Amino acid sequence: MPMIQVDGLQVEYTQTGTGPDLLLLHSLLTELSVFEQVLPVLASARRVSCINLPGFGASSPAEFVSVADYADHVARSMDALQLPATTAVFGNGFGAFVALELAIRHGTRIGRLVVADTVAAFPEPARLPFRGMAEKVRANGMQAVLDTAIGRMFPAPFQAAHPEVVAQRKAKLAPANAECFARACLALAALDLRPHLGGIRNPTLVLCGALDQTTPAPLAQEVAKAIPGALYREIAGSGHCPMLEHPEALVAAMSAFLGSPA
Repeated sequence: MPMIQVDGLQVEYTQTGTGPDLLLLHSLLTELSVFEQVLPVLASARRVSCINLPGFGASSPAEFVSVADYADHVARSMDALQLPATTAVFGNGFGAFVALELAIRHGTRIGRLVVADTVAAFPEPARLPFRGMAEKVRANGMQAVLDTAIGRMFPAPFQAAHPEVVAQRKAKLAPANAECFARACLALAALDLRPHLGGIRNPTLVLCGALDQTTPAPLAQEVAKAIPGALYREIAGSGHCPMLEHPEALVAAMSAFLGSPA
């Protein structure tokens, strides 16, 4: 895959299609290949860019300690890719948190915003698993958390029905940089976007899988309520990863919100 240099870091990316620009940001438990099922339809009307965040795929590790650090990195990556300020941004999971920080910190740098499976801040009991994963990864590497991570990603019925997807995702997640993963877990545990969501001025769509237990629908609804004018939609039957569980429903919701390119 092609690479760009961003402040001394290698950033792996893909770019396909023509038309208005759309940037896709993956979750903590995936990398950019997670978008393979939705890319053909999205790229039929848009130029779609995907980047691997630091420590994933062939992207360089980075010593980022906050989600804001990742958002600043994405803004610099957009500059390196020469993406215009009208670029729509989609993020899932960790990518959604990064996308929200991108809108908060660099709102004039992007256009429409779609975030799937996110919250404004995790309740204290929900922060503990992130701290636990960070500790295990630092002690024993990525293999120590693969089962836990995938368990957070997919509902049990999906895992039972699609063991090949589970195996593929574990194989894709295993090479991630353990320290980057641990730092990202701790960044999520510390995150609180509640004081800042009201300042987002980008047209925003908040999506959530109805079966998502990691970022449950009631908390995702609070994100939509806090952003002026934001819309909220649930994806029936989906957990935390609609790109793999219900790709058609995800594309339909995104396309309806982003509109038909001129």
